[in-house]
Amino acid sequence: MAIYTVHAPPLRGEEALPDPERFVFVRDGFSFWAFVLTPFWMLWRGLWIVFILYLVAMLVVQIGLYVIHATQPVQAAAGILFSLLIGFEAATLRRWTLNLRGWTQLGVVSGDHLETAERRFFDSWLKQVAWQTAQPPAPAAPPQAGLLHATSDVVGVFADPQARQ
Repeated sequence: MAIYTVHAPPLRGEEALPDPERFVFVRDGFSFWAFVLTPFWMLWRGLWIVFILYLVAMLVVQIGLYVIHATQPVQAAAGILFSLLIGFEAATLRRWTLNLRGWTQLGVVSGDHLETAERRFFDSWLKQVAWQTAQPPAPAAPPQAGLLHATSDVVGVFADPQARQ
């Protein structure tokens, strides 16, 4: 069963609630496409800062390997290992980028696939939104005077066990 984090965009103009159509579900776990096509995956997802950091890190690693006269297989292995790291951390990088853009994490949901996770999340979220936007209940009527007497042996709902019988 997959785990997803749910993110809401920043509010636009006079919106009271974020538009559910714009919510993003980020699947936790290894991303095959982030591993195989690392720079293209970053650009496709709009992870511009991550892409620039990736280029700088790869440049530093490759220059370092060149300086120590590493062989081509070692340089290739370093690139593959770096892409493997990106594949494992793809969801974290997406969440970090969304957080930088002002998105809010609304929760975590699980499901066999994205559709099930969305259904579970929106069932819960709609109930919560309805509860928060509902009118507050009317204040309770004050208790009627004279129901409890000061001389009564009953305190609250239960009788006092130490009271005389």
